[in-house]
Amino acid sequence: MKIGYVRVSTEEQNEARQLQALKDMDVKKIYTDKQSGKDADRAQLKEMLAYCREGDTIITESISRIARSVVDLLRIMEQLQAKGVHFVSLKESIDTQTPQGRFMLTVFGAMAELERENILQRQKEGIAIAKAEGKYRGRKPIDVNEKAFKAICASWRAGEITAVEAAKRAGLTKSTFYRRVNELGA
Repeated sequence: MKIGYVRVSTEEQNEARQLQALKDMDVKKIYTDKQSGKDADRAQLKEMLAYCREGDTIITESISRIARSVVDLLRIMEQLQAKGVHFVSLKESIDTQTPQGRFMLTVFGAMAELERENILQRQKEGIAIAKAEGKYRGRKPIDVNEKAFKAICASWRAGEITAVEAAKRAGLTKSTFYRRVNELGA
């Protein structure tokens, strides 16, 4: 069976181009993730890897859709190989059924990782310049009613509610909740 994998980095991005490429390849089942490819911890990717069987072919528009790091790419390819599943990347014309395809997969995987690192480096440089010019101040802090927050924290510390529930009541993510607990000493 031909199985497709599509990934865009955010909910706002459009996956139509990738979907069309897979439809043109007569793919029967498609898995789609809408999150960063910085690691392989993606629900649809995991589901696809669990679903595929010997003789199946995973098709994706580009290697960067399946993994952004060589380590993740090689780990995924190892799982596919152990199951007897082939991998095809349309953009790079890679097919792991051939020795040349397996070699090129590693080369292009390294290039995808390099591109991600370059993007992050350019982003850091741009932020540093903007900060130096006084144009960048980061994200505005979330406004929290200190009195209400301390009451929520007291309930949490007393074991009356979980951290997840405390964060929810405060209108914060769990990581922001913990950061605020440390900042306010609540």
